[in-house]
Amino acid sequence: MFWLTDKTRRFIKAELKRANIICEALAERLKEHGLTETKAPIANKLSRGTVRVTFLLANLAALGMEELKLWDL
Repeated sequence: MFWLTDKTRRFIKAELKRANIICEALAERLKEHGLTETKAPIANKLSRGTVRVTFLLANLAALGMEELKLWDL
């Protein structure tokens, strides 16, 4: 299961970089989707690689992703 969380973490980080979004801007976008996060907890989750499904889905919504292929995760 470790590879899944690490791969998911790398996926989120890559999508944030591709969208040119920093953790502070992501925190603002997440508020629009019902998650109250700040820069530090977001950075911690992404560095540890422990990502809950709700956090992943909220990130996808905050990034405006309309589709996701499971093999990307």
